[in-house]
Amino acid sequence: MSRIGKLPIIIPAGVTITRKDDIVTVKGPKGEISKDKFNPCITMTIEDGQVTMAENEEMMQDNPKLRHALQGTYRSLVNNMVYGVTEGFKATLQLVGVGYRVSNQGNVLEFALGYSHGIVFELPSEIKVETKSERNQDPLIMLESCDKDLLGRVCAKIRSFRKPEPYKGKGIRFQGEVIRRKSGKSANAK
Repeated sequence: MSRIGKLPIIIPAGVTITRKDDIVTVKGPKGEISKDKFNPCITMTIEDGQVTMAENEEMMQDNPKLRHALQGTYRSLVNNMVYGVTEGFKATLQLVGVGYRVSNQGNVLEFALGYSHGIVFELPSEIKVETKSERNQDPLIMLESCDKDLLGRVCAKIRSFRKPEPYKGKGIRFQGEVIRRKSGKSANAK
């Protein structure tokens, strides 16, 4: 049984949720998010300022485990959409390494990551970005968006430019992330 899927989602003031066919749209003060391909085996009920998810018993009778899983998944997706349009999601990335720099011009990030060339990365319009470079501190990239999925994909793409390596810890990482370090050759030689 899906325990998460049975919990109701409380709709805050100023947020509207609509479902038309297989598209769910959530509008709020921070923006608008739409998700398509909403499975018809899950019925979504909007009443009394709450959203509840329920399994459609007639659909997918041969696979009840998948129905339970989808109920919890869709409940979490809609809850993240509601939270995103009211509070928003934030992520902070940190560049660790000598000479690593980042700057932004609007929604275009320019990286210097020790390669022979700079990297230019254009962010989607739904993401707000701010960069911070202070003396004797690692450069920071602060990202903010109402779409958690999009923000996670953009963070993963930025991180892929220079993943943190385990020997010196250099690379792009989330702020506060701990990199598991390895000892080098000298520690093993005896």
